[in-house]
Amino acid sequence: MLFSELGLSPEILRAIEEQGYSEPTPIQAKAIPLVLSSRDLLAAAQTGTGKTAAFMLPILERLKKFANTSVSPAMHPVRALVLSPTRELADQIGVNVKTYTKYLPLRATTVFGGVNMDPQTAELRRGVEIVIATPGRLLDHIQQKTIQLNKVEVLVLDEADRMLDMGFIQDIRKIMSMLPKERQTLLFSATFAPEIKRLASDFMKEPQTVEVARQNATNEQVEQLVYSVEAGRKRYLLSHLIKQRDMSQVIVFCKTKISADQLARDLKRDGLVAEAIHGDKAQTSRLEILSSFKEGSLRVLVATDVAARGLDISELPFVVNYELPNSPEDYVHRIGRTGRAGASGVAISLMSPAETRQHEAIEKLTRQTLTPQVLAGFEPGSSAPREESSHRRERDRDRDAGREHGREQARSAARTPARESQRDPMSVPASALMAGKSGEGLKTIKPAGSSRRSRKAQREVPALLLPPRYKVEVNR
Repeated sequence: MLFSELGLSPEILRAIEEQGYSEPTPIQAKAIPLVLSSRDLLAAAQTGTGKTAAFMLPILERLKKFANTSVSPAMHPVRALVLSPTRELADQIGVNVKTYTKYLPLRATTVFGGVNMDPQTAELRRGVEIVIATPGRLLDHIQQKTIQLNKVEVLVLDEADRMLDMGFIQDIRKIMSMLPKERQTLLFSATFAPEIKRLASDFMKEPQTVEVARQNATNEQVEQLVYSVEAGRKRYLLSHLIKQRDMSQVIVFCKTKISADQLARDLKRDGLVAEAIHGDKAQTSRLEILSSFKEGSLRVLVATDVAARGLDISELPFVVNYELPNSPEDYVHRIGRTGRAGASGVAISLMSPAETRQHEAIEKLTRQTLTPQVLAGFEPGSSAPREESSHRRERDRDRDAGREHGREQARSAARTPARESQRDPMSVPASALMAGKSGEGLKTIKPAGSSRRSRKAQREVPALLLPPRYKVEVNR
């Protein structure tokens, strides 16, 4: 089947052909006709199979009748709303929409948090037919009355399972209440859970269901490898694999922001060009890092699961699970970053003895047997190689040296007041005593010839500072 057989207009087909696509993927071939029929749709497909085009191309075909070049904002109300769980996914959808609307006078914009709202507000007030948004930032614009949703005809919930995992259900319900009741609702996801079907029953009218792959299935084009290794040696095994396999580009997934930052620093010490990306990074920084990675100037991208959705790197060859995820569904999304659009890829997981439970959950969900391998030199329980031990000793020495330096400074600071208090005040030169300012530790001693009381004060020395000269006998 060809795209030209799906009932799409010449303007859309021309934009698709310029991207090098002529045949739709299975999810596109099944979903596009259903969306064009204005039916609600519940679609499941493994990540990387073209879900964005599956819902956006028919939406553009539907909105084509509203396309115009008028400068009046009233001629460009919001007619299609796409909700995304993450900023990265929203941005990726926005890039695709701009590509597909190259020859159509339809306006689109993307709104998400972490950046200044003013440019987004200006775009919305100018008038746009298509809005791609994260739920939180969309509610911010609704509260500030910079967007109206009373003419929305199509709503898309992309990666709906992820939105539920991230706690967006109340935001979604609030947004739903502001939309017209007569609308088309499309729900796309890589996985289907019972919660997703309950959500569909609440907001959709007799939805058609499309599944092009078994639920939670992984891409057959992705080779999955698992290496058993001690947790403390994962970093060294990772560096070894990157160099041994000559990984030109790789995404490495960690569970926490702290471990992602630490791993990026460790890889830099090993001479690798690496950066971390996670929710605490400013949006501008995240976009710059992603841009460098897509351009190829960044070799290793260390990411938390915030980047598991929405990263579309063409022909990404490798993905590494540095830490196995607690949710086995996240494993499916992580390794879905490679092997996209029919390309092959390799997904490597580093499993410590404490991660056996996560490994078993992944095997159960994907219905696959992922036998852990042991790489020579990195056997669990074996001693570390000489260079690795040397590196650890060097790091420990640096750490201990820093601690000893801090303790020495503390001891020096503690000794200084003691020495000052033991100094014989009669040994201090008169010029130094005369130079002291009142109230700063030394009192100014007036020269001889002043009052008798002053001369007596000069001779007075605290008894505790005088050496014992006389033996005092006490008569009993």
